[in-house]
Amino acid sequence: MALLRESEIKALKHGRFDVLVVGGGATGAGIALDAASRGLRVALVERDDFASGASSRSTKLIHGGVRYLEQAVKYLDASRLSLVNAALQERAVMLRIAPHLARPLAILTPVYRWHSLPYYYAGLKLYDLLAGRFGLPSSSLITAREVRSRFPTINRAGLKAGLIYYDGQFDDARMNLSLVLTARQYGAVVANYLEVRAFGKRSSQIRAAVVRDRITGDDWEIEARIVINAAGPFADLLRRLDEPQASPILSLSSGAHIVLDRRLCPSDLGLLIPRTADGRVIFLLPWMGMALAGTTDNPARVDFHPQAAQQDIDYILRELAAYLERPIERFEIKAAWSGLRPLVGAANAAKTAALPRDHAIDVSPSGLITVVGGKWTTYRLMAKEAVDRAIELGGFAPRWRCLTERLLLLGAQELRRDGEDVAACPSRSTKDGNLPADLARHLRSTYGDRAPHVAEIADRGYASRLAEGYPYIEAEVLWAAREEMACTVMDVLARRARLAFLDNAAASAAVPRVSELLRQELNWDEHKLKLEREMAEKRLAQGL
Repeated sequence: MALLRESEIKALKHGRFDVLVVGGGATGAGIALDAASRGLRVALVERDDFASGASSRSTKLIHGGVRYLEQAVKYLDASRLSLVNAALQERAVMLRIAPHLARPLAILTPVYRWHSLPYYYAGLKLYDLLAGRFGLPSSSLITAREVRSRFPTINRAGLKAGLIYYDGQFDDARMNLSLVLTARQYGAVVANYLEVRAFGKRSSQIRAAVVRDRITGDDWEIEARIVINAAGPFADLLRRLDEPQASPILSLSSGAHIVLDRRLCPSDLGLLIPRTADGRVIFLLPWMGMALAGTTDNPARVDFHPQAAQQDIDYILRELAAYLERPIERFEIKAAWSGLRPLVGAANAAKTAALPRDHAIDVSPSGLITVVGGKWTTYRLMAKEAVDRAIELGGFAPRWRCLTERLLLLGAQELRRDGEDVAACPSRSTKDGNLPADLARHLRSTYGDRAPHVAEIADRGYASRLAEGYPYIEAEVLWAAREEMACTVMDVLARRARLAFLDNAAASAAVPRVSELLRQELNWDEHKLKLEREMAEKRLAQGL
């Protein structure tokens, strides 16, 4: 049986395309889906793995941005207000098109000073108002007693009251992968581990890209009438392949997160710390059975493997300590990571937290379209604008208008058709419950309507857990290699399953079994097997 990636590489070598998208993060995947669903011939290439950069390292929130709303009001900034409004509408879209991967989440803002209450309450009510018909349940005021009851680990000293508001939460890497695979469903040809090395120009216009397969070492040229640069933090590097003297258009910032024991955070309620020592906000959120805390916002440089700095971890722990009943010790951290945000603004800006999270589209004299900025929640709007620009420059006549506002992602299509509640229907994914309930729920909330196919593999002897206490099973490794283009151990542990983002030690313990399963599926020899194990163990030891 030919592996999925092999068939995609063959198609890339022999195809001619209307649009080539460079970058397999949220924006690039969204562009590929938008263009393919309009009927264009689309190719998507990613230097590393899909969502291996910032798109798997977010705070896992689908949100308008309460901090951006505060800035919009404080500085009377209409552009920030417009960004919040658009993001709130897109929040509803993401919850609709991928209900197995996204859900509403209640978030608590504790109040320790009575004079702060009107300010926070008015801000959250404005947040509700901007969402309008796209809104989730309205924000509400609760007593200090209710706060203590619903969030038992909260610092009770001086607590006056609490405010509850709602945003969305999702699995960012799985959402990214679903966008890629749905784009493929609509005819796009997609592949990871393909690095663009140069552009081919005809009459001074880009008409091709030379790519290298980082797995086999093969080089070849992909022909396309339009190339879109969606490389996120690395967009300026790609722009310089086109124009060596191109001035940077990005200012990078780093955002660190840590994962803590699930007991620190209720399963149904997050915590927003609205005011830190330097004016930022910190979240403590339930995520996949653990507690996720972050984030930071510091100037950064291009780095293919950014790591959470010790001072960033210390900052998060210090800010949390004032709001929890006891300080968190460093040994309690299960995992930590950092991601780079590609912000539109002067390169190396001193205060990246003040830069807006809006996006921009640049077109070079040779026709390279570059999409930068934005955030996860607005990926679809960025994609739509980029495809609109590509259609204009390429003179294309698409068969359909933009469909992505209501286009269900892979895994959600049968769920929505059947009108199912994902959380309430775990057994259908496991053939009348052959797996434990937690595994059934996990498969349903990860794979949606494709869960029965993974369960079938489990029924053939691959139902063992990869790590004690976590719902990931061996069948998912085989599915990832066969159907999701996983090529390495870290592809599985970090982005197909999220174990490396949840528990570093558990992921390290799973490396031998995951590598052995991939060896069987991808036909690795002993040297490749040893190399993959060592690479995964090194990455996990160094930190994501």
